[in-house]
Amino acid sequence: MCLPDHKTKIVCTIGPSSRSREVLARMILSGMNVARLNLSHGSFDEHRENIKNIRAAAEDADLPVTILLDLPGPKIRVGMLAEEPMMLHKGETVTLVAAPASDDPSVIPVDFEQFPQLVSPGGTIFLSDGFLQIRVDEVAGSAVRAMVVVGGPLLSRKGMSLVGGGGILAVSALTERDLECIEFGLAEGLDTFSISFIQRAEEIRKAREYAARSGKSIKVIAKIERQEALANLDEILREADGVMIARGDLGVQTPIEEVPAVQKRIIQKANILGRPAITATQMLMSMTDNIRPTRAEVTDVANAILDGTDAVMLSEETSIGKYPVETVAMMAKIARSTEEERASVGAGCAPLDYFRRGKGREEITVNDVVSLNVIEALDALGIRYVLTPTRSGSTPRNISRFKPEAWILAFTRNPSTLKFLAFSYGVCPFLIRSEKEYWHGAILDSIRDSGLIEPGERVVLTEGVSPGREGTDSLIILTVD
Repeated sequence: MCLPDHKTKIVCTIGPSSRSREVLARMILSGMNVARLNLSHGSFDEHRENIKNIRAAAEDADLPVTILLDLPGPKIRVGMLAEEPMMLHKGETVTLVAAPASDDPSVIPVDFEQFPQLVSPGGTIFLSDGFLQIRVDEVAGSAVRAMVVVGGPLLSRKGMSLVGGGGILAVSALTERDLECIEFGLAEGLDTFSISFIQRAEEIRKAREYAARSGKSIKVIAKIERQEALANLDEILREADGVMIARGDLGVQTPIEEVPAVQKRIIQKANILGRPAITATQMLMSMTDNIRPTRAEVTDVANAILDGTDAVMLSEETSIGKYPVETVAMMAKIARSTEEERASVGAGCAPLDYFRRGKGREEITVNDVVSLNVIEALDALGIRYVLTPTRSGSTPRNISRFKPEAWILAFTRNPSTLKFLAFSYGVCPFLIRSEKEYWHGAILDSIRDSGLIEPGERVVLTEGVSPGREGTDSLIILTVD
């Protein structure tokens, strides 16, 4: 068995460019850990086929891949255009109508019934992650007339954000459509979902309760893309299993110049709590059409990794781009190079300082102390691997937040735990089928069989020692015979 040459996880959005079994297998071999299905696009039948292809491709590549279902949420979107791309030219007047589609190539349909009530003259509408901008001039019944401020090509199903001069979208982040999507995912054997436009922790609990009615437990990733989410960030992070920094809408809903600091703050908070953080949106956007990224994009990816992100995400680059496989390979190359330089470029680990000298010392737990000692042991003894038996995945995540140079080999009997660890930096999960309460022997047998560890090599084994408890409660240094 060979481990990857990088520890940062790669999330790829699947679409027309990447949904074939062959391309998916090549993406997996290039470094894809998580396949994201954006349920804002496509039908359930199409996504059912995508799920089938992803699973088959993972089998072809003989590598595990987790499937993430991204719920659409209450996002206002462009409907189906009569012709696309529709070119918007600066200074021209355009008409928007609340409708799922339009046969008129001069009209922009908006797939949100209440759209005319949410805008008023003087308000600004951003489209396509803020790249296009129009100003509202008049609202007449169901029609809205606006002037193009920043033009460009517009595609169907692109998102819209309203700023100023309009009403507040007073609906829950978890819509009836989202609940239908959760039901679809559960029926397909999936249990990992991301909630779009989340505002409060209650929305996460609502999703869990809905799944529980079917006797299922789910993992929930909170997408941070609204001011309300930033205001409630701490409670959202405590309730969520992971977090996604969705910089597209976030950069429209908040001043764009504040996004870098917001990104760093979210990652730091997620690291401290041991929640995997995913940095998303336009990371290698130019590779949608070009074989190479820009230098600024490479720097953006590297800085997110140095910030402590667990995973980086590709959207259009792999869903509709010309070079999905090459983009994944490039992301893996950037991750490998950045991780090798983490110590030399002076990028410290905020969680280490937080628990050693910062506010974390005031409420430090036994789990925190032992995970800190794991890091000390790795550094002092040059140990390459940490072995972590786990039920829920919290033990490997507690260590992963410190971004060690060693690999964290996580062993679990729970397939759901195994799949969710695909989001955590430097964690390689294994499924153990032993039913014995004391399963160290099965773990060591698995390690020997993998060929990763040489005879006589020392490893750290750390786990929650009491049945039913989770966290990092013990640390043992073993020599593998």
